[in-house]
Amino acid sequence: MARAQRSSQSNAVIGAGAKLRGRVHGDGDLLVEGAVEGDVAIRGDLTVEATGRLQSNVEADSVTVAGTLEGDVTARGVVHVRAGAKLTGDVRGESLAIDEGAEFAGRVEADFELPAELAELGGARAGGRRR
Repeated sequence: MARAQRSSQSNAVIGAGAKLRGRVHGDGDLLVEGAVEGDVAIRGDLTVEATGRLQSNVEADSVTVAGTLEGDVTARGVVHVRAGAKLTGDVRGESLAIDEGAEFAGRVEADFELPAELAELGGARAGGRRR
């Protein structure tokens, strides 16, 4: 089993040749270049590089996927799926950005406020929850 290496800036890297099985949690950013099987819960930003593969439910401040992620994502900020990436799972976050050429299969759950004119047209009330 590979071990995440920490720098002095409280960042961790799971290198391209590493395969990690188990739960990953902690404070600081995490860069995944290798493979992870198991839930990831961090207080920091998660970046999955093009070589990275996660089979994990993920919770992080923000999530950027350039590789492959299979599992549900909960972010306190932005979820960004880059061109060439593949994300399979439900997403909950402040916002979701999907680049052209990215693959996404799942549901998106977000809280947002409808402008008053749209709320009146749809019979919904502003500030409601939409899925």
